[in-house]
Amino acid sequence: MDKKQIEEMIDLAIRQMDFSYVPYSHFRVGAALLAKNGEIYTGCNIENAAYTPTNCAERTAFFKAVSEGVKKFDAICVVGGKEGVLTEYTAPCGVCRQVMMEFCDPDTFQIIMAKNRQEYRIYLLKELLPAGFGPADLV
Repeated sequence: MDKKQIEEMIDLAIRQMDFSYVPYSHFRVGAALLAKNGEIYTGCNIENAAYTPTNCAERTAFFKAVSEGVKKFDAICVVGGKEGVLTEYTAPCGVCRQVMMEFCDPDTFQIIMAKNRQEYRIYLLKELLPAGFGPADLV
């Protein structure tokens, strides 16, 4: 990925925070998921009073893409912050990392955590989920 594409993903993820439904935590998260076909799918976090049905921004983006038949991905950008203010890097939770493991190659899938267009970090899925369990383990 080049810098321009990374910046585009960061901008899209930041805009998605506006759609977050977070009446309990007030912690807004946005995600932009780059599919291998070049399409970008976005997501925001959606909370629920029962907590367990809450859906993270990353999974929202993945589920949107998969529901449209897309199952191969290159990268995801994740941003978040209390009241929508980006102050720190926001890492995907364990459940989101497991969903990534289902659809992504841990050796090549990139996870971009950003504070803004200039401050971001890029990790491979295998760095954030070492010894992950995926479809290949069931063959």
